Parts: sequence; structure tokens; C-alpha cells
Amino acid sequence: MASHIVGYPRMGPKRELKFALESFWDGKSSAEDLEKVATDLRSSIWKQMSGAGIKYIPSNTFSYYDQVLDTTAMLGAVPERYSWTGGEIGLSTYFSMARGNATVPAMEMTKWFDTNYHFIVPELGPSTKFSYASHKAVSEYKEAKALGIDTVPVLVGPVSYLLLSKPAKGVEKSFSLLSLLGSILPIYKEVVAELKAAGASWIQFDEPTLVKDLGAHELAAFSSAYAELESTLSGLNVLIETYFADIPAESYKTLTSLSGVTAYGFDLIRGAKTLDLIRSSFPSGKYLFAGVVDGRNIWADDLAASLSTLQSLEAVAGKDKLVVSTSCSLMHTAVDLINETKLDDEIKSWLAFAAQKVVEVNALAKALAGQKDEAYFAANAAALASRKSSPRVTNEEVQKAAAALKGSDHRRATNVSARLDAQQKKLNLPVLPTTTIGSFPQTVELRRVRREYKAKKISEEEYISAIKEEINKVVKIQEELDIDVLVHGEPERNDMVEYFGEQLSGFAFTANGWVQSYGSRCVKPPIIYGDVSRPNPMTVFWSKTAQSMTSRPMKGMLTGPVTILNWSFVRNDQPRFETCYQIALAIKKEVEDLEAAGIQVIQIDEAALREGLPLRKSEHAFYLDWAVHSFRITNCGVQDTTQIHTHMCYSNFNDIIHSIIDMDADVITIENSRSDEKLLSVFREGVKYGAGIGPGVYDIHSPRIPSTEEIADRVNKMLAVLDTNILWVNPDCGLKTRKYTEVKPALTNMVSATKLIRTQLASAK
Repeated sequence: MASHIVGYPRMGPKRELKFALESFWDGKSSAEDLEKVATDLRSSIWKQMSGAGIKYIPSNTFSYYDQVLDTTAMLGAVPERYSWTGGEIGLSTYFSMARGNATVPAMEMTKWFDTNYHFIVPELGPSTKFSYASHKAVSEYKEAKALGIDTVPVLVGPVSYLLLSKPAKGVEKSFSLLSLLGSILPIYKEVVAELKAAGASWIQFDEPTLVKDLGAHELAAFSSAYAELESTLSGLNVLIETYFADIPAESYKTLTSLSGVTAYGFDLIRGAKTLDLIRSSFPSGKYLFAGVVDGRNIWADDLAASLSTLQSLEAVAGKDKLVVSTSCSLMHTAVDLINETKLDDEIKSWLAFAAQKVVEVNALAKALAGQKDEAYFAANAAALASRKSSPRVTNEEVQKAAAALKGSDHRRATNVSARLDAQQKKLNLPVLPTTTIGSFPQTVELRRVRREYKAKKISEEEYISAIKEEINKVVKIQEELDIDVLVHGEPERNDMVEYFGEQLSGFAFTANGWVQSYGSRCVKPPIIYGDVSRPNPMTVFWSKTAQSMTSRPMKGMLTGPVTILNWSFVRNDQPRFETCYQIALAIKKEVEDLEAAGIQVIQIDEAALREGLPLRKSEHAFYLDWAVHSFRITNCGVQDTTQIHTHMCYSNFNDIIHSIIDMDADVITIENSRSDEKLLSVFREGVKYGAGIGPGVYDIHSPRIPSTEEIADRVNKMLAVLDTNILWVNPDCGLKTRKYTEVKPALTNMVSATKLIRTQLASAK
């Protein structure tokens, strides 16, 4: 029996790649130093899989930034603004596309399907020139081969690549990206021919867009693309990998009749209904790569259940054509449980990170072949039983409170325009109020203080005094800049989800459970293993302290329930919405305590609301209903004069704007600058929005400092479609990852631009 891994985390067990990248970007190390770290990481991953007995080991799933950007480089589809002159694409051009540089902005970044990973969106048009400009896939295959490991090179499939792209600036929005298929396939052919010549016997095309709702035109593109590639692919085994959801019946039909394709990979964790399609019509003689081990969560697999699923599939595909696989790439999970020295043994026994999942996959393959490791399976069964019966998992009181929420829809008593009037009387803000999203730069010094406090090297008094000093500094900076609604800068917080999870019951934390979010940025999702409640106030002390330092309104800063859910590893023994309602009740208590402490503006961030949207339209309504309801639960009890803000980032909101309106927040700040004001088109098309809104005026994910004129121009574009009395001016996102040398001039220009426009508006009156 054979085993396969769709893809593997590339950051390294201790984030080795992150530190190597940042050192290189800061000019502290050379390209050779970076390449050395990368080479070591790749070889250790391949050797680990080989040692665990995996037969189909992926290569080319490693990346310095993002696999879609790697494909853009392979195709030589570099936007003109990067002044690339041809030849093999070097690191300087590659990183400029990802991060921008001193003179030009980065390419757009957006969520990879419904995960918290971001990819760099290709910008294409009728005049895009394609050329084979990055030989990475071939060189990585050869690199593994030199180590004695034959791998399966992985490429982002040509159709998914185009469907994930966007028309470049100046190209008609209606431009058909699929019309470029004929231009990119010759390059795919060159890559495949080189891989074949290098000795590859298998190749994997990731075509995850097949799980989305595709029209006949898009499905036809798959058929014609693979028909066109067929002769080049002959002599190779070709795997088309899909993941993240059930595959629709029409797409399944298209996929299983593609020419030149020998194998199909399916996510059988998030795509349980796909099993019915496989059982009713799997083409004979083809390989079935069955994704039974969850690539997106950290729970130990239920090996007995997976084995019985696999045994039933054996009858369908045949013993020699069934391959045990992961549901998707393991890059969405943490790297290795071996590095978790602080987790208690009970919880640890319930978990499997990427390295452990590799072992699970192989254990299942061996069991199928009649070589079942009885001790391993018995230990797994015991761990699952302990999780089911553990008293730590269940809290009767929480269960009851969450069950009682179902009847009402939890809305504030008055409508938003009446509330905004009441709030304005109390807050007395100028037209176009300025604010920031929440966090201020996390300096080396600040991180040291938090680290020393955690390690008990400094006392609680010393810690509180250091944090107060930092808050005072941030308040003074904002007052000097003349910002209207202030934030305390969040110096006491490591991460917007982890910080809250650490103070809620039902959460566990890892020391090294890092997952790549984009580029070198990693997050450490908390693990929700049990019922969630809030034993004590979480932020009230710091918000009150910050408000006492200024007469301006100080925002209380909270992370919303849907974001805490979507950015955690969530328990898989009850529906996600039940866990979300429990978190909402905990945040509701915090909101009410903040209000009682005199905080008049409370921001409840729902950065991840859009990203949790299911990939299939038929499932949208149910998700949006409970997600929006969860947000409303948190603040339905406050007075009209308390202003509720929310913030959302990197997403396409146009299709869920009505749900955003239904959240009924008083003010929403939203990412807008990298996506070229895509958001504003919603309002141009006549969506009426009565609440306050702050579409971000500059991109904080780039070191670039926007000029006053540029920001004023952005604000004027917004005023063309939004009423003056509802518009707020703010950056795209929190400022945590930026340096003060970037933040101060950028915010100075933001406030100057706002004052300039206020003057123009006043004189126009």
C-alpha cells in the first residue's frame, strides 16, 4: 500500500526560514546564507518523509514566499512596474513583487481559499508576455534526487492559476483570464519536459478551484488544458489534487474524464460527500489518492475510522490503486509535536502535527497492506477515548447558556443612524474622524519585557510599569499627531487571538505551533479543546489605564468570536457554530465590563469573518447567519451612546456586503488599499450603507510611506461614493509589524491629508 503527502510546512520546526528571510531583507545576511537555510530545510523534510516510509514525497512545495508567486515567476508574468528585463527571475524581483520596494507597491495579497494563508495574486492581461523564467520546480526535483529521494514535483495547475488571477491595472474587469490558457501551456510543457528528462515518473498538479462552483465554460477549460498537455505528459503518472471541500458532481465528472491523467486526489475530511461520488462512479484503472488525514487541524486521526473508510474504498479503486494521503497540504498545520515541552501529557496525546501526520499516513497504508502496528493503533484508540471522556472538555453551564441563544437574533434596540447621532453628541468628533486599527509597533524592547515577564525574570510590578510607560508613549504620539480616536497600542499582547485565548478556559497553547500566514509572517493558533468561558475580565485594566492618560476617546480593543474561531485550531467533536456562540458569550461579558469602566468606543475585530466563508455558495447562508449572529451577541446589550467598531482585513467583501451591514456595527474599518479600492465599487453600484466606514487609506504591509497627496487622493475617491458624515480615515490594518520610522511619517501624512480635505469641505460649504 502506498502513502502520499500533498505538501509540507516550509518555515521549519523553529521558524528557521522566517529568521533567514528577515535577516536577508534587513541586509544582515547574503543570498547564499538564505539559500543554505532553505537547502537544509528541504533536505530534512524529504529525508523525514522518506524515513517514515512515504512513497510519494512532494517537491517544489517549498517557497521563499508563496507557491502562486513561484508560478508567476515560472511563467515570467512579472508586472511591468518591477522593470524586470528577462532571464531567470532573481530574488530581488521576486521579493519586490511580494513586498513592494522603495519605488513601487507590492502585488495584491489575498486569502488562499478559506484558510488563513495568503497568496500573491497574479496580475494578467492581453499584453502579458509569458516566458519560462524560473526553473525552481526542476532544480528542486534534481536536488532531492541527488539525496537519493525520488519526489513528485508539484505545480499549481494552469487552470487554477488563471482562475486565481486578476486582470492587471488598466485591463477591462471583464477580461477573460482563461483566454490566456494558450499562452501559458507552452511553458507548462517546457517544465514537464524538463522534469521528465530529469527522471520524474510522477507529477502533481494542484487544481483546488475544482471544488468551487464553476460554470461550464470554466470546466471546459480543464478539459482543453489537459488535452493540450496530454502528449507532453505521456510516460508520466499525472495526479490532479483537489482539496478544502466537496467536489461538485459536474466538476467530478470533468476531473475523472481528463485526458492524460492517471490519479485524482480528494479531501475526504472537508469533502465527506465526495465519498458518495467515488463510490458510485470511480473510473477503473485510475489511482485514488484518499485524503483521510486532516491537513488543516492538529487532532490525532481516528485511525480505526480512517482504516474502515480506506477499506471500503479498496473495493472501489482496487488494492494497488488506492493511495493513503492527507486531505490537503500540511502547511496549514503546526510542524512537529516533539518541540512542545510545555503542553500537558493528556492534551498532547490528543494531537498530531505535520510530522506526526506523516507517520499516521504511513501507519494507515501499512495497516491496509496487512501490516497493522497494533500497539500504535491501540495507543491512538486510548487517546481518543480519553479525549471523549475528559472532564476538562465539558462545562454544563456553558453548554446551557449557548443552547439558550438559538431563539433570539440579538440586535441593539435602536437603528444605527439614531445611535450615531447619540454617539456624536457624546464624542463630539470632527468630520472625517481619524483613528488607527489598534496595534502600534512591537519593538525589540517591548518583546523582551514580555518574554522576561513570562519567564518570571521580572516581577509583575516591573512588567505593569513597563507596559504603562509604553501605553503612555503611544498615547502621547497620537495626541501629537492629532489623531481623534486613540488606541492603547496593545503592547501587552503577543497576538490578537492568543492573547484572549490565554485568558479564556477551554484553550491550550503551544510553544512552537507556528503556521505560515504570508511571507515570513507566522501565527501560533491556540487549540480550542473544550467548552469556552471567561473566568475574569481580560482587557479592562489596560483600557481604563489608557483612557486615564487622555481626554480623547480611547478604543477598547477586542477580537471577535468568529475571528478567534477561524484563527484557532478548533475542536472537531461539535459543530463550529456551537463553539463560536460560546466564545461570543465570553466576549459579551468583556464588552459590558468595558462599558461599565467608562470606555465609550469598543472595537470588536472580525478580521477573519470573510475567510471562514465556505467555498460553495450553497453553504454561504448558513455560515453567514451564525457568524453575523455571533458578532451581534457580543454587543447587543450596550447603550446607544457606546460606539461599536469592527475591523476586517484582506478579503473580497463585495459578495457579503449585506451580511456586513447585518452585523449592525456603528463603524467598520476595512482593508482597501492593496486591492485597488475594489471595495468602493460596491457603493458605486448603489449599496446603501448608513453606518460609519473607514476604508484603509494606505497599505501597512509594505514599508513604503505614502505622501499626503496620495492619501488625500484616496480619501477624495472615497468621498465620491460615500457620505462625508460616515467616512473615517485610518490605515489598512494594525501597525504592529512596522517600525516607528515608518509609522510616524505615514500617520503624519494621513492626518495632514484629512485636515486638508476638511478645509476644502468647509470652504465648499
